[in-house]
Amino acid sequence: MFVLRTLTFFAIAASLVSSSPAPKVQKRATDVTELEDYDYIVVGSGAGGGPLAARLAINGQKVLLLEAGDDEGAAVQQSIPAFFPAASEYEPMSWDFFVRHYPNDTREALNSKATYELTDGSTYIGLDPPAGATLKGIWYPRTGTLGGCGAHNALVTIYPHERDWTLIQTLTGDDTWAPENMRQYFERIEHNNYMNASSSEAGGHGFDGWLGTDEMSYDLILEDPQIREMLRAASSVVNGSPTANITTAADLDAMFPLDMNTNYTNRDSTVSLYQLPMSVTDGVRISPRDFLLATADATYSNGTKKYQLDIRTNAFVTNIRFSDDAVPVALGVDFLDGQYLYKASPLSGSTTGTPGSVNATKEVIIAAGTFNTPQLLKLSGIGPAAELESFNISVVADLPGVGANLQDHYEISTTVEYDTDFTLLQNCTFLSTTDDACYLQYAENDGDAKGIYATNLIPAAGLLKSSIATTEHDTFTFGGPINFYGYFQGYTDVAIADTKHWTWLTLKAHEQNLAGTVTLTSTDPLEMPSINFNYFDAGTTTDGVDVSDLQPMIDGIKWSREVYGNVSSAYNFTEILPGANTVTDAEIGDFVKDNAWGHHATGTARMGASSDVDAVVDSHFRVFNVANLRVVDASIFPQVPGFFPVTSVYMISEKAADVILADNA
Repeated sequence: MFVLRTLTFFAIAASLVSSSPAPKVQKRATDVTELEDYDYIVVGSGAGGGPLAARLAINGQKVLLLEAGDDEGAAVQQSIPAFFPAASEYEPMSWDFFVRHYPNDTREALNSKATYELTDGSTYIGLDPPAGATLKGIWYPRTGTLGGCGAHNALVTIYPHERDWTLIQTLTGDDTWAPENMRQYFERIEHNNYMNASSSEAGGHGFDGWLGTDEMSYDLILEDPQIREMLRAASSVVNGSPTANITTAADLDAMFPLDMNTNYTNRDSTVSLYQLPMSVTDGVRISPRDFLLATADATYSNGTKKYQLDIRTNAFVTNIRFSDDAVPVALGVDFLDGQYLYKASPLSGSTTGTPGSVNATKEVIIAAGTFNTPQLLKLSGIGPAAELESFNISVVADLPGVGANLQDHYEISTTVEYDTDFTLLQNCTFLSTTDDACYLQYAENDGDAKGIYATNLIPAAGLLKSSIATTEHDTFTFGGPINFYGYFQGYTDVAIADTKHWTWLTLKAHEQNLAGTVTLTSTDPLEMPSINFNYFDAGTTTDGVDVSDLQPMIDGIKWSREVYGNVSSAYNFTEILPGANTVTDAEIGDFVKDNAWGHHATGTARMGASSDVDAVVDSHFRVFNVANLRVVDASIFPQVPGFFPVTSVYMISEKAADVILADNA
């Protein structure tokens, strides 16, 4: 238990932000409420909207990108890879949602990360809250800033399973979604920094895209004997070797025999230990923000603007306007100009913003994310008729699937505490002090010489098969020297409080629970919706899928314990989570159901065939029963893709650009 919250990291880091030059954003300086027309209006600058807006502009279209947040790219919390936990709690760009895992308060209260509001207005997190405490739910980090989730995520860049594309191909009958066609979009976005283009493993990789990818330097891994031994133990469990100490780069090459994103045969079924690709170039986070600014700032040799891309930050879209035709046509959007307007922002106040509007001569494209896309669609009259009518919202299109089908990846930790510090981190304070040696190393050097802060702290991951897996690996277990057991406000300070913890995190792929919902709480667009994931047996239970979702999580904890059991006795540590009293499968399962979390929400405007009453968009991203409106973000996936969906969203963003340009040729 603890009461929110210490802010040592943020206080020191703030001075570094203020001393950094503000990046240039192509924001219109006018305060007029009616803007000139654009060919395309894109709502949201994240993984779906950002690349799409840039690509449309590069192809000669006049594009307005509306982003509810501002640009925090100068903040060290965002730019330094190792500070990704702090990025998710950095108030100028964080959006704090509180979601439900279970509809029952008593069951929700079993979660050690449950958050309560106390009678004095303060916050309590943990078990056994004081009398009078009101349950808020489980904190779910989102972000309102240029670049979207790419500005605060853990930078993990993993190509999805082929089945993720085959599913859409099958549901829609559109063969352009076939896996062999979709690979080109990964090749388009990637700028691989860790592999030679002539390498035997270069197949399926890109080397000229906007998304830089890199891996942790071998030198960093070899620097720390505890990390070397942990990875040796993991490799011995996964690969059957090595049994000897790891001391050289050649030893690491043998431990990591394959590249995680290469399109080799049987990639989706090969169990192995891998290095983890991350979205980094020269030790700095890369996100859609970089692509957007490069496009918006591009000029010809005479200094004139090269592409017609305008980026308007602090513009919160409140409504999509439609014609009154038999098939309503999306004409444009209404928005509010102002900073921190959305109530999810911890800096929001009573300001309501300045109203504005803009028209699209071709299309409106919504990329507001899995929570906000269905909220905006519903407030604009697109969604389940009964829900809309209960709020006296005029129905433009009765689409029951809007806000339904909410899914996520289940995640759980197995954490130990060592008797001694990890040497790689022993001089790191994560800016909780002014004499952070690791920050000085980062700031004064280039490339790998920047040190551990140029990474996301995750040296390795295992693509594993659970006891119920068939052909594909279904479990992703990744580890690093950090104390992490899920998201709650203040988790950053807990994670970096010392340098003695190691955590293996298990993530379940292709969750089968389709029972989550995003529903309106108000007609005020600045209020947050109600978000209910309905975990495990509170959700989809047909054919026992709740049990088959749970078993890989149990197996992941058992695998992690097997790895810990293979670590040399020369290194002493104690299991913190789940703890020595959690032994049987039933006990582990209860621990998972009580404490699992997720942060990969998808599916609330899912793609499907026109005959599917619950589908929201077709294979061209077009919203059914209206015209000139598309959705391009994580909400369109029928099932949560792969292990980390951000790469999949980047890919559909690039595909959407091709589709939209072809449809309007």
